[in-house]
Amino acid sequence: MKTLQSPWVAGLLGLLLYAATTFMLWRPLTPGPMQPAAGAPNEPGPSWTFHNEEIDQLVTELKKEKDSLAVRAKQLDGLEARLLSERKEINQVTQHVHQLQVEFDSNVTRAFDEEKVNLKKLAKMYAAMTPEGSAAIFKQLDDSSLVKIMMFMKEAETAPILEHMAKQGEPQAKRAAALSERLRLSIPSSTSAKPTPG
Repeated sequence: MKTLQSPWVAGLLGLLLYAATTFMLWRPLTPGPMQPAAGAPNEPGPSWTFHNEEIDQLVTELKKEKDSLAVRAKQLDGLEARLLSERKEINQVTQHVHQLQVEFDSNVTRAFDEEKVNLKKLAKMYAAMTPEGSAAIFKQLDDSSLVKIMMFMKEAETAPILEHMAKQGEPQAKRAAALSERLRLSIPSSTSAKPTPG
């Protein structure tokens, strides 16, 4: 009796009863035909496949946006190519204009130098003439040409000519005064500057 009341015996007896009961009640589950849930679509395939109109609409909008972006990217690529081509043309035109400007400046400088040579010759020739003869020729020339010629003459050469012009009447005297004023306001270049008498 003492042995039956021992906790070890009671634990062992409980374990045997548990194992016997489990063995008797254990039945393996046999798979039977599955019944579809009420209202569920009868479609083959995995259980995670489903149809949602909002997702389909979102996918459609995303595809449209992707197509629109692809068209825009193509347009931008075409615009970039056109801009590069136009920039190249502008650079070529700019270089051509620069070359023409250099040639023009060279021609103007050459023409100016040639004009200076001619003006010096004319100034020397008019200085060698009598004041009456020079004044008669100066009467036929325009004021701008006269000032250019007189810029290459010495004061001692222009003074008698202006004096003779002043003696020919009031219109020629006014013209001589205007020529003197223009000579005063003219800025001689370094090559055409007359030596100052000393």
